[in-house]
Amino acid sequence: MTKNTVLVTGGTDTLGRQVVPLLRAAGLPVRVLSRRERPAADGVTYARGDLLGDPAAVAGQLDAALTDVDIVLHLAGGPKGDDVATRLLVDAARRAGVRHLVYISVIGADRLPLGYFRAKHAAERAVAGSGLPYTVLRAAQFHDLAFTVAEKMAKLPLVPAPGGIRWQPVDAREVAARLVVLALGEPAGTVPDLAGPAVYEMGELTRAYLAARGRSRRQLPVRVPGKVGRAYRAGENLAAAGAEHGRRTWEEYLAERLAA
Repeated sequence: MTKNTVLVTGGTDTLGRQVVPLLRAAGLPVRVLSRRERPAADGVTYARGDLLGDPAAVAGQLDAALTDVDIVLHLAGGPKGDDVATRLLVDAARRAGVRHLVYISVIGADRLPLGYFRAKHAAERAVAGSGLPYTVLRAAQFHDLAFTVAEKMAKLPLVPAPGGIRWQPVDAREVAARLVVLALGEPAGTVPDLAGPAVYEMGELTRAYLAARGRSRRQLPVRVPGKVGRAYRAGENLAAAGAEHGRRTWEEYLAERLAA
């Protein structure tokens, strides 16, 4: 492949499915890291690689995947192991001489006392300490995740309504657009957070989902105990001052999602 190739991890997941077409629309050749073999399609090629596999095997897969790559968008993530996967990717990107590494993290990565957030923060540190030119964007939870949570809770006869826990969900398409602009620009270090246009109590998210479905359920107020509860009640997962905000609301997302 020619230079200027962009490697995308997590290219087949929620965010990646929005990012890849935008990169192609910008005229860039795109390579997606995938756990399984996939045929090339629509100007996108696929490289075999599992970031959570055996480290020696992963290193070899990444070296092949990063051949002639200038820009890496690291979008892959999961409930655990993001720090380990990111360190392996950083090492390979350094060997390949990547000129811009872009990482998507989560708002509150350095403040929430949960394993997922701690791993994200460790991944941020690996990127920042890599010696590579980099950009890190922290985003709020996507509408898609809020939908999944609300859908599951709405199936219960009594819907939990965790008191004081607030989300600021953002549309994945707006995050994708921001990431592509960042990737095509100069490395900028850690940039302002990106969150949705409004803050919601968890109970509000579920009520809006139920209303959109034409259903009703009784809600049961619950209190999340310990350090996690205190951190959420203090708004540690919400966007910091100076954040950027998407325009698409939870209600607009619901209307579109349910209509589809």
